[in-house]
Amino acid sequence: MDYFIIVTLTAAALYFHWWLYVRFKRWGDRDLALSFAGTDPEKKAYMMRRLAEASAQGIKRNDLPAWLEQAAEAYSSH
Repeated sequence: MDYFIIVTLTAAALYFHWWLYVRFKRWGDRDLALSFAGTDPEKKAYMMRRLAEASAQGIKRNDLPAWLEQAAEAYSSH
């Protein structure tokens, strides 16, 4: 019975840490995208759509800042 409790708690802790890691990563990506938008609400919405597009395209995390910067520049040229 002791082993069952240890295994269950360990699995729950690992899942919780994974969940936190994913949340922090998403929050960081969201903050990065919004940092390129400034205070313009329309540009914020645009950058959030571009972030979703980057995720759908499978843009690597290391390439994301440059990709979002290009998206922000493309918005400015409208």
